[in-house]
Amino acid sequence: MQRQLVDPRLAGYTLEPLAGGWSGETFLAVPDGSPGAGERLVVRYFADARHAAGAAGIQAALLARVRDVLPVPAVHEVHEGDAILPGLLITELVAGDRGDLVLARLTAGGPESRRPADALWTMGRALGRIAGVLAAVPMPGTGMFADAALRIEPFHLWLPDWVDTHAPRLEGTGWAGSDIGALRAVAERAARELDGAPARLVHSDLNPKNVLVDPVTLEVTAVLDWEFAHAGHPATDLGNLLRFDREPAYVEGVLDGYLAATAGVAQGEGAAQGEPGRRRATDLARAADLVALVDLAARRATNPVVRRAREHLLAIARTGDLHAAP
Repeated sequence: MQRQLVDPRLAGYTLEPLAGGWSGETFLAVPDGSPGAGERLVVRYFADARHAAGAAGIQAALLARVRDVLPVPAVHEVHEGDAILPGLLITELVAGDRGDLVLARLTAGGPESRRPADALWTMGRALGRIAGVLAAVPMPGTGMFADAALRIEPFHLWLPDWVDTHAPRLEGTGWAGSDIGALRAVAERAARELDGAPARLVHSDLNPKNVLVDPVTLEVTAVLDWEFAHAGHPATDLGNLLRFDREPAYVEGVLDGYLAATAGVAQGEGAAQGEPGRRRATDLARAADLVALVDLAARRATNPVVRRAREHLLAIARTGDLHAAP
């Protein structure tokens, strides 16, 4: 039986945990039938220490910032936390299936399409367009969003230093010193490739689990969970989309959508066309995704995503190839 919660700020609603994700912080607000209760809503809590002060307001501001160019839920209310209650964000409930579930069905030849390869391309293109639209949103510099005005707190991340910072925890998960040294060499090459790109808006957790998809048209109905959004490298979200899901038709679709959305947008170096452009975009995506792979692989807590990240990162380190997979 699902645990139900009651929040005094949501009079007339009962909260039921929503499936998906690892945080257990997202709930469906169901009207209890009392006078004045309205439609079902989605409630996201910001109670963990990892959340920045004002996290609810930051996410609401991000949704407002992108809603003219991307499908995102409408914001109903924002409540910042205090000494008693955590911050929360209340949004509309958007129709659609979780993208990872749709993608799994398509990969298995499920009912969404009579031709799974075509359906994988269609869904991939829809997701790639999301990454491309974000990669075209200019930011004044790299950094984390500090408040609801989306003021940027600058940071500069150099990939080899990032590997060094996480090396003790990688060793704690069983990595040999030689593997860490090999990973640092890959990181040095990747850092040179990434250097000099303009800062863009990055969702930073853009993968099928965090989007809703119309199971018939395979179009994205909502981009969810902007918790890790920041200003950073334009290829970061593309790297996330291509991290684990590598079915050829899906990858082709993602690249088609991304390149169509970024056509004419400066990405640092001059943009190549055709197959060289696709290869260049993929190379940059794999390089940018090293940041997330290192962070995931070094985590103490283990879940399926962390395990896959460790396997992929070790394959990259041992082959020296950013495109390597277990």
